[in-house]
Amino acid sequence: MERRNIFLDDVRPSPDDHILVTTAEDCILLLKDNQPVSHLSLDHDLGSKNKNGFEVVLYLLENKQFPERITIHSANAAAGKKMYRHLLSAKDSGVLPAHVKVLHRPLPLRFS
Repeated sequence: MERRNIFLDDVRPSPDDHILVTTAEDCILLLKDNQPVSHLSLDHDLGSKNKNGFEVVLYLLENKQFPERITIHSANAAAGKKMYRHLLSAKDSGVLPAHVKVLHRPLPLRFS
């Protein structure tokens, strides 16, 4: 089965080789179909007061579904760091496997 890349963001365009999803709910639905994910790139603020990128982090850990690489690209400094630290803590405690790469690379809201 071919691995795929998922980009969660409601403002920025996705890289050409990624599937763009704009809500945490849609991202979780894609993850639920159990097709392997190579790269998952997450934004935090998604224009919804109910669900955000942190919900996807919680879903991954609760369901033990781990892509090869997770990038937190949120421009919201505090929320992006919270997501990143939560994943690193899960890695330190053995919940997130050691081979999963976790990166924190904030992207600007507008590209020039």
